[in-house]
Amino acid sequence: MMGASLADASSAWNAVILTVQLATVTTVLLLCLATPLAWWLSQTSSRWRAPILAFVTLPLVLPPTVLGFYMLVAMGPQGWLGQWTQSMGWGLLSFTFTGLVLGSMVFSLPFAVQPLQHSFASVGQRPMEVAATLGARPVDAFFTVALPLARPGLITAAILTFAHTVGEFGVVLMIGGNVPGQTRVLSTQIYGHVEAMEYAQAHALAAGMLVFSFVVLFTLATVKRRWPGVGAGA
Repeated sequence: MMGASLADASSAWNAVILTVQLATVTTVLLLCLATPLAWWLSQTSSRWRAPILAFVTLPLVLPPTVLGFYMLVAMGPQGWLGQWTQSMGWGLLSFTFTGLVLGSMVFSLPFAVQPLQHSFASVGQRPMEVAATLGARPVDAFFTVALPLARPGLITAAILTFAHTVGEFGVVLMIGGNVPGQTRVLSTQIYGHVEAMEYAQAHALAAGMLVFSFVVLFTLATVKRRWPGVGAGA
């Protein structure tokens, strides 16, 4: 019994570590991608704005299993992404941590883009025009004026992206399966315990995620009270 308890504790701890790693990597990479995309969406009048905005928002309405299925097909040996990664000598991304990161970035995309887009839109054109009259180049004005003013949206995007990645299940299960030490994150660990009717272990992990979710929402509410712009578009 003692050996089984230690094994369960080790397995749960590994799932926690992998979940935190996945959420951290996804958040960092997604913020790098979402920031320029959100800026463009908030400033452009291009005809491509509507379809790109629809694509960004799609994960909010699409069932995670559908998104995960098509990403799994794309990553497979006959998929366009799988064929490309194989030609580059990287092998297949399905059932790997890298594949989980890619799937998480797609699934959490709107949670990063929307708060930033709303913050950039609230900044308006006036600060950028003032910076331009002072001789600042557009890139300099973006980093020294627009981005600092959009800090509330950046904070919101980071918190929501991290939390949403921690809570993923459908996409993670479809793309990564439930491989111990490689793709078994907290959500799939709980699923495995329930399948094995190990409800005590499932309760422990589920309660931890419940507390985590409460802390995230409480943090957002606290930060929003300090910076009223935080939470816009969330």
